[in-house]
Amino acid sequence: MAKAKHVSETPATQFLKKNKIAYREHIYDYVDHGGTTESARQLNVDEHAVIKTLVMEDEHAKPHIVLMHGDREVSLKNLARQMGTKKMQPCQAEVAPKHSGYQIGGTSPFGTRKKMPVWVEASILELPAIYINGGRRGYLVEIDPKVLLAALGAKTVSVANDD
Repeated sequence: MAKAKHVSETPATQFLKKNKIAYREHIYDYVDHGGTTESARQLNVDEHAVIKTLVMEDEHAKPHIVLMHGDREVSLKNLARQMGTKKMQPCQAEVAPKHSGYQIGGTSPFGTRKKMPVWVEASILELPAIYINGGRRGYLVEIDPKVLLAALGAKTVSVANDD
Protein backbone atom coordinates (compact mmCIF):
# COMPACT_ATOMS: atom_id res chain seq x y z
CA MET A 1 0.00 0.00 0.00
CA ALA A 2 1.39 3.42 -0.97
CA LYS A 3 0.89 4.91 2.50
CA ALA A 4 3.45 2.50 3.97
CA LYS A 5 6.31 4.12 2.05
CA HIS A 6 8.68 6.19 4.13
CA VAL A 7 9.75 9.60 2.89
CA SER A 8 13.09 10.95 4.02
CA GLU A 9 13.12 14.29 5.77
CA THR A 10 12.76 17.50 3.82
CA PRO A 11 13.39 21.08 4.97
CA ALA A 12 9.59 21.24 5.44
CA THR A 13 9.36 18.24 7.76
CA GLN A 14 12.44 19.44 9.66
CA PHE A 15 10.64 22.78 10.16
CA LEU A 16 7.46 21.04 11.34
CA LYS A 17 9.36 18.86 13.82
CA LYS A 18 11.46 21.76 15.11
CA ASN A 19 8.27 23.78 15.73
CA LYS A 20 6.46 20.78 17.27
CA ILE A 21 3.71 20.84 14.65
CA ALA A 22 1.81 17.56 14.37
CA TYR A 23 1.46 16.18 10.86
CA ARG A 24 0.53 13.01 9.01
CA GLU A 25 2.32 11.96 5.85
CA HIS A 26 0.43 11.18 2.64
CA ILE A 27 2.33 9.77 -0.33
CA TYR A 28 0.95 9.55 -3.86
CA ASP A 29 2.33 8.93 -7.34
CA TYR A 30 3.33 12.35 -8.71
CA VAL A 31 1.97 13.12 -12.18
CA ASP A 32 3.43 16.01 -14.20
CA HIS A 33 0.85 18.81 -14.41
CA GLY A 34 -1.61 16.72 -12.36
CA GLY A 35 -1.69 19.31 -9.58
CA THR A 36 -4.12 19.18 -6.70
CA THR A 37 -6.74 17.39 -8.81
CA GLU A 38 -4.47 14.37 -9.16
CA SER A 39 -3.23 14.30 -5.55
CA ALA A 40 -6.79 14.67 -4.21
CA ARG A 41 -8.00 11.84 -6.47
CA GLN A 42 -5.21 9.47 -5.43
CA LEU A 43 -5.53 10.26 -1.72
CA ASN A 44 -9.35 10.23 -1.91
CA VAL A 45 -9.69 13.65 -0.26
CA ASP A 46 -11.62 16.78 -1.21
CA GLU A 47 -9.54 18.95 -3.55
CA HIS A 48 -10.78 22.00 -1.62
CA ALA A 49 -8.68 20.78 1.36
CA VAL A 50 -5.55 20.25 -0.77
CA ILE A 51 -3.66 23.53 -0.57
CA LYS A 52 -1.49 24.95 -3.35
CA THR A 53 1.73 26.73 -2.36
CA LEU A 54 2.26 29.45 -4.97
CA VAL A 55 5.37 31.60 -5.25
CA MET A 56 4.37 35.06 -6.47
CA GLU A 57 6.24 38.33 -6.87
CA ASP A 58 5.26 41.96 -6.52
CA GLU A 59 6.19 44.87 -8.81
CA HIS A 60 9.66 45.00 -7.20
CA ALA A 61 10.24 41.27 -7.90
CA LYS A 62 10.00 40.59 -4.14
CA PRO A 63 8.82 37.00 -3.60
CA HIS A 64 5.71 36.10 -1.61
CA ILE A 65 4.00 32.78 -0.85
CA VAL A 66 0.27 32.49 -1.42
CA LEU A 67 -1.68 29.50 -0.08
CA MET A 68 -4.87 28.69 -1.96
CA HIS A 69 -7.48 25.92 -2.11
CA GLY A 70 -6.64 23.39 -4.80
CA ASP A 71 -9.97 23.95 -6.54
CA ARG A 72 -9.70 27.75 -6.63
CA GLU A 73 -7.60 30.31 -8.48
CA VAL A 74 -6.02 33.48 -7.09
CA SER A 75 -7.36 36.84 -8.21
CA LEU A 76 -4.07 38.66 -8.75
CA LYS A 77 -5.80 42.04 -8.83
CA ASN A 78 -7.51 41.43 -5.46
CA LEU A 79 -4.30 40.01 -4.02
CA ALA A 80 -2.29 43.11 -4.96
CA ARG A 81 -5.03 45.36 -3.59
CA GLN A 82 -5.25 43.51 -0.24
CA MET A 83 -1.45 43.44 0.09
CA GLY A 84 -1.10 47.11 -0.73
CA THR A 85 1.08 46.55 -3.80
CA LYS A 86 0.60 47.71 -7.38
CA LYS A 87 0.97 44.31 -8.98
CA MET A 88 1.29 40.60 -8.16
CA GLN A 89 2.20 37.87 -10.60
CA PRO A 90 3.36 34.26 -10.47
CA CYS A 91 7.13 33.84 -10.28
CA GLN A 92 8.75 32.41 -13.40
CA ALA A 93 9.17 28.62 -13.14
CA GLU A 94 12.95 28.96 -13.26
CA VAL A 95 13.00 31.68 -10.54
CA ALA A 96 10.56 30.26 -7.96
CA PRO A 97 12.87 27.39 -6.83
CA LYS A 98 15.66 29.91 -6.16
CA HIS A 99 13.39 31.60 -3.59
CA SER A 100 11.75 28.51 -2.10
CA GLY A 101 14.52 25.94 -2.37
CA TYR A 102 11.95 23.47 -3.70
CA GLN A 103 11.32 21.92 -7.08
CA ILE A 104 8.14 23.00 -8.90
CA GLY A 105 5.42 20.54 -7.86
CA GLY A 106 7.13 20.03 -4.49
CA THR A 107 6.96 23.54 -3.04
CA SER A 108 6.11 23.77 0.65
CA PRO A 109 5.59 26.97 2.65
CA PHE A 110 7.64 25.40 5.46
CA GLY A 111 11.43 25.50 5.52
CA THR A 112 11.86 27.75 2.49
CA ARG A 113 15.34 28.86 1.41
CA LYS A 114 14.38 32.55 1.74
CA LYS A 115 12.02 34.00 4.35
CA MET A 116 9.03 35.31 2.43
CA PRO A 117 5.74 36.90 3.48
CA VAL A 118 3.00 34.25 3.51
CA TRP A 119 -0.59 35.02 2.53
CA VAL A 120 -3.32 32.47 3.19
CA GLU A 121 -6.84 32.43 1.77
CA ALA A 122 -8.97 33.09 4.88
CA SER A 123 -11.43 30.25 4.24
CA ILE A 124 -8.56 27.71 4.47
CA LEU A 125 -8.43 28.39 8.22
CA GLU A 126 -12.05 27.19 8.56
CA LEU A 127 -11.20 23.65 7.41
CA PRO A 128 -10.69 20.92 10.05
CA ALA A 129 -7.49 19.73 8.32
CA ILE A 130 -5.53 20.57 5.19
CA TYR A 131 -3.20 18.65 2.91
CA ILE A 132 -0.19 20.74 1.91
CA ASN A 133 3.08 19.93 0.20
CA GLY A 134 5.71 18.41 2.46
CA GLY A 135 8.66 19.53 0.36
CA ARG A 136 8.79 16.86 -2.31
CA ARG A 137 6.75 15.86 -5.35
CA GLY A 138 4.19 13.20 -4.45
CA TYR A 139 4.25 14.05 -0.75
CA LEU A 140 1.60 15.94 1.21
CA VAL A 141 1.38 16.51 4.94
CA GLU A 142 -1.95 16.74 6.74
CA ILE A 143 -1.99 19.50 9.36
CA ASP A 144 -4.32 21.77 11.29
CA PRO A 145 -4.60 24.90 9.12
CA LYS A 146 -4.48 27.21 12.14
CA VAL A 147 -0.75 26.47 12.53
CA LEU A 148 -0.13 28.53 9.40
CA LEU A 149 -0.72 31.75 11.32
CA ALA A 150 1.64 31.09 14.22
CA ALA A 151 4.30 28.99 12.47
CA LEU A 152 4.61 31.10 9.31
CA GLY A 153 3.27 34.46 10.44
CA ALA A 154 0.77 34.12 7.60
CA LYS A 155 -1.64 36.96 6.96
CA THR A 156 -5.16 36.28 5.71
CA VAL A 157 -6.52 37.49 2.41
CA SER A 158 -9.78 36.83 0.53
CA VAL A 159 -8.66 36.46 -3.06
CA ALA A 160 -10.17 33.19 -4.31
CA ASN A 161 -11.87 33.05 -7.69
CA ASP A 162 -14.36 30.20 -7.92
CA ASP A 163 -13.73 27.69 -10.68
